[in-house]
Amino acid sequence: MAALPELLKRQVMAHPSRIALRGPEAEFSYQQMMQAAEVVAEQLSARGVKRAGVCGDNTIAWVLADLACLLAGAVSVPVPVFFSESQTAHLIERAGLDGLLHSEEVGGSEPLCHGVWLQPLPVVAAPPIPKDTAKITFTSGSTGTPKGVCLSVAQMTATTLALKEWLAGVELQTHLCILPLATLLENIAGIYLPLLMGATVMVVPLAQLGMTGSSGLNLGKLVAGINQHQPQSLISVPELAMALVSAAEQGQLNSRSLRFMAVGGGRVSAELLARGRAAGLPLYEGYGLSECSSVVALNVPAAECEGSVGKPLSHIDIKVDSDGHILVRGNTHLGYLGYLDDEPEQDEWLDTGDLGALNPSGFLSVNGRSKNLLITSFGRNISPEWLESELVQGLGIRQAVVFGDGEPQPMALITVTDGRSPDHLAGTLRQLNQRLPDYARLATVYIRRQPLSQSEGHITANGRPVRLTIQAHLPTLLAKAFPLSMSTSLANQAGEFHMAFFDRLQQETAQARAHVSGAPVVKAIGEGCFSLESYTWFLTQAFHHVKHTVPLMMACGAKLPSRMEFVRKALVEYIDEEYGHDEWILNDLDACNADKEAIRTGKPDVSIELMVAYLYDQINRGNPAAFFGMVQVLEGTSVELATPLAEQIQKILGLPNQAFSYLYSHGALDQDHFEFFRNLMDGITDPTDQQAIIDSARVVYRLYGDMLHSIPLPATRKEKQHEAA
Repeated sequence: MAALPELLKRQVMAHPSRIALRGPEAEFSYQQMMQAAEVVAEQLSARGVKRAGVCGDNTIAWVLADLACLLAGAVSVPVPVFFSESQTAHLIERAGLDGLLHSEEVGGSEPLCHGVWLQPLPVVAAPPIPKDTAKITFTSGSTGTPKGVCLSVAQMTATTLALKEWLAGVELQTHLCILPLATLLENIAGIYLPLLMGATVMVVPLAQLGMTGSSGLNLGKLVAGINQHQPQSLISVPELAMALVSAAEQGQLNSRSLRFMAVGGGRVSAELLARGRAAGLPLYEGYGLSECSSVVALNVPAAECEGSVGKPLSHIDIKVDSDGHILVRGNTHLGYLGYLDDEPEQDEWLDTGDLGALNPSGFLSVNGRSKNLLITSFGRNISPEWLESELVQGLGIRQAVVFGDGEPQPMALITVTDGRSPDHLAGTLRQLNQRLPDYARLATVYIRRQPLSQSEGHITANGRPVRLTIQAHLPTLLAKAFPLSMSTSLANQAGEFHMAFFDRLQQETAQARAHVSGAPVVKAIGEGCFSLESYTWFLTQAFHHVKHTVPLMMACGAKLPSRMEFVRKALVEYIDEEYGHDEWILNDLDACNADKEAIRTGKPDVSIELMVAYLYDQINRGNPAAFFGMVQVLEGTSVELATPLAEQIQKILGLPNQAFSYLYSHGALDQDHFEFFRNLMDGITDPTDQQAIIDSARVVYRLYGDMLHSIPLPATRKEKQHEAA
């Protein structure tokens, strides 16, 4: 099999004048590209450079430097632009680099040619690396110390040719790189693959496309860049895909030129893929890992399966063992930098650390990770144990649990028992964040005052967190904690701030939400001070607002503008699931020996009367999106309180299960509903719609909280009723 350098030269012979690389200020034909790369390669050889770090933003010079390393037989080590100074220093030392290749002048650098600059590094004893290593790709690192994966030219060639074969039926003449070129996926599938297909690679500095660091995004700039360049293919991570789907749904993104848009590097929901297709984006999910030279499975137009990451490519074998672990063989890495004694055999099965399944048709699905590794929606790997140790040591606290798999940034639940205020902790936390790589900076830290206990199943005997139990109880744990929002790396230049709208909604309604979670009835139930009168009064109010849920949804759907068609579609699903729930409540009341027909024709408490009237008014006279403020309140409250409180109430009152169909069903149902709601809210990007939902949620939290405050309690727990508005 011919290797990449020879295959690239064949493309030059086939169409020398065709444009290979196009940037904002220059373009290179295939012949010019090869000539330039050969000149840079000669310069590297003349200077004795054996291992070079390729640095900087996405530019033509970056591509030329990388190709020159291939031609010169020098080891290319891409340096991610989002690495911290300490991580970059670690990479330089660990890889034993002779020099750094830049696309602009830096201190101590000398020009080679065609915009490539060489910064010589002090001579050190180069650590041994596996034979035939041509590229060392450093992952973002599940801890603060990145790991170097050693790959050969043959392995990168095999992946590129397998992708070319897999995409043979797709017309791809132009590709726009929107991921950092130092990302192996973009390096292989965004540079080598298009060039072997005879296509044009468009390389634009990421800042011009609205990207900063590993996770910062100005969506307007990205959309403008795609609209300007009109590529036929893109490679994205879930966070970018979600943003582009929203832009396409709102008519901002012109997707007519796109033929193939790969998405990988993290979990991708089936709903997002469906929304993308409906909006005209040819989204196809794939799966890969650095240890296999990037892509190992991919959906394509000729072979795709919903819920899968596609069929394995032809150059590797995949199987799933009896424990559900995904194993790969055939094109695995040479080894990790610094671990020569642990080099894998090429016929050895590599355990990916992921869990999955192969269906009878050969499509692979990925169901999670066998260990605790978190992967952000930007595709960055984070070890929760690493961040937890940073928090415990940095803050001098007893406990910390980091979570947020699939989220843009990680979050943490910490236990602080020494009385320090949130303001006092905020300063220390921000200092900690500044020391972390930007992809690992905490978005929100939840502060609790009572330690997690072994008796509740949250920690082991030696104090380690029981993650599955904590994840299951997370809504309740967070509801009882104080949320402290951090300024993460998602803050862009010019004061811009990118935060998923659901997270913003949670943050901006936290104070209002406390009126619900702080209602005396919650504590009273925990103390056993709750009566049948209390329960039937609560169910009566529930009936009088739940009976309006479907009519409110229908009214909202009728008023939504065409740009929110995806929301109207979601309402259809909501209506189908919510219809008839008011009758469930009446049946619960009947099981409590209440007169359900009298309740059906009766009137609610003034707080519920005002809440329902307010929502109808907002839909009819204001912004119909305000309806989702009620969804935020009621589904969020159900997730946090329904099941645990229902169990306690049943124990106190001794009522049969038939009296709890509403609370038990909503505690379980709304777990799934709330995830669906999260994704739906993240798709709403119009500032006016977002503010209407936030304002509505604040009002509904107040009125629904007033209802909870008004629940009649036994004499020992009675309190004055709050005003309803």
